[in-house]
Amino acid sequence: MDTASIISLKDEAAQAKTGVNKHDLSAILRWAQNRYAGRIAFASSLGLEDQVIVDALVRHDIDIPVFTLDTGRLFPQAYDLLAKTEARYGIRIKVLFPEARAVESMVAKHGVNLFLASVEKRRECCRVRKVEPLNRALSGLSAWVTGLRREQADSRSGMDLVEWDEKRGLVKINPLADWSETDVRRYVKEYDVPYNLLHDRGYPSIGCACCTRAVEPGEDIRAGRWWWEREGKKECGLHGYCNHINDSKGVV
Repeated sequence: MDTASIISLKDEAAQAKTGVNKHDLSAILRWAQNRYAGRIAFASSLGLEDQVIVDALVRHDIDIPVFTLDTGRLFPQAYDLLAKTEARYGIRIKVLFPEARAVESMVAKHGVNLFLASVEKRRECCRVRKVEPLNRALSGLSAWVTGLRREQADSRSGMDLVEWDEKRGLVKINPLADWSETDVRRYVKEYDVPYNLLHDRGYPSIGCACCTRAVEPGEDIRAGRWWWEREGKKECGLHGYCNHINDSKGVV
């Protein structure tokens, strides 16, 4: 998709939100459903933000299917939340798993805790357990919805409400892009949204149990992810912003 096309989509999304309070997710989600009917899905990590979007989808009867990724190394609390969410909203969230042979081959070659050995091996683990299942889930679609926020990390600070995912050839919609953590928690409290109890124990960002720790007061909210790594950008490969679309700069 060229720059002019993605800018046009941004304008459509902006018009859908015109005159709407940013906390009313129904406008942008309804636009996304109508624009990509049958060709869109929501990728939930079961984080606070994702739970907010699930609540909005169900509350406003918006038909965007929801899926999540089970890496095989999630916290027990994640499975509890998945079951609780399905029961609360009367939905079934599609769960995708990594290919068993790929995991077996990776572990046979590098060991079960290969992610500790180097950044490259950690990324390989993420690729096998997360990125490949995500790519399978998105195959054949035209757009996907995420719960990303600009405030979550420096690498996400320039993200837009609507973007072009160059790597997957899909439109990427981030309805919570301009929300703050306070906004998210306010929504969760107001609508009694079920959430992972680890969030109350110092885990603002929750991934695999072996790769996530609680953060200390004053630490960056992503500090608990792959905390042994010293490089600044801590992403697993699901989301990348090297192909950001910016109105003034085009494709960067």
